[in-house]
Amino acid sequence: MGSRALRLLTVGLILAGLAGCGRKPPAEAGGPGPSSVPAVPESGAPASATNVAGGNFPGYGYEVVNVWPHNRSAFTQGLLFLEGALLESTGLVGQSSLRKVDLKTGNVLQRVEVPSPYFAEGLALLDGKLFQLTWQNHKGFVYDLASFHLEREFSYPGEGWGLTTDGHWLIMSDGTDQIRFLDPATFQEKRLISVRAHGQPVSQLNELEYIKGEIFANVWGTDYVARVDPATGRVVGVIDFTGLLSAQDRDETTDVLNGIAYDPAGDRLFVTGKRWPKLFEVRLKLKP
Repeated sequence: MGSRALRLLTVGLILAGLAGCGRKPPAEAGGPGPSSVPAVPESGAPASATNVAGGNFPGYGYEVVNVWPHNRSAFTQGLLFLEGALLESTGLVGQSSLRKVDLKTGNVLQRVEVPSPYFAEGLALLDGKLFQLTWQNHKGFVYDLASFHLEREFSYPGEGWGLTTDGHWLIMSDGTDQIRFLDPATFQEKRLISVRAHGQPVSQLNELEYIKGEIFANVWGTDYVARVDPATGRVVGVIDFTGLLSAQDRDETTDVLNGIAYDPAGDRLFVTGKRWPKLFEVRLKLKP
């Protein structure tokens, strides 16, 4: 087994233990993109599988409340909810975009292409501006919310994976166990946390959503979302989305779970995946 395969297996074992289900989540080939994308290097030592034992973190399942259509061609990288619509960042070189999508129909209401060679990634909305990352180009884009007009660009070290905001800082993942807090005006790093479970790093953190004082972090290549304390980086719960998309809804293009959006006014949680034909409104259920 190669070092990367071992790393993903370790992450799977840790999260399976945290969720209390005893199941190893699937590992997909490649980085945050599809299987054709090269593997992504990771900093920090992977956690040992022995740290699974003795976990006292809450584990959550889910109940599907509603099912909405989702464009199967959309390689979802970043997702957020705003006033009855979804704002979505889609990836892949030559196919990347920023789009506004009607929740009920799945129709694209507004769209701007992200040109090659950029591979678009996470997306966040703050103070009327949309902030979009790219994967390995060390560059992000700032758009006007209403017009999608590109207003400026910014740079950052390392890779860009997920992005969210607590209303003050931009909160960014890069595929490692680290989450950075950036000043939205200067894009300077103001704070950094390392996500830990049983004192060991949890890496492959991808799509992020800030919900009720916690960071929900999709763990790439698995069916799990970690709930993270933004003050300490400690994992405070794990959501198991195994079986969310049925086998009947999958085809040869279907990729991994990715895409978390929250409607604070309606207290609604939405989840989808890369090239999934459906978007799910779910209610979390605490496991025994």
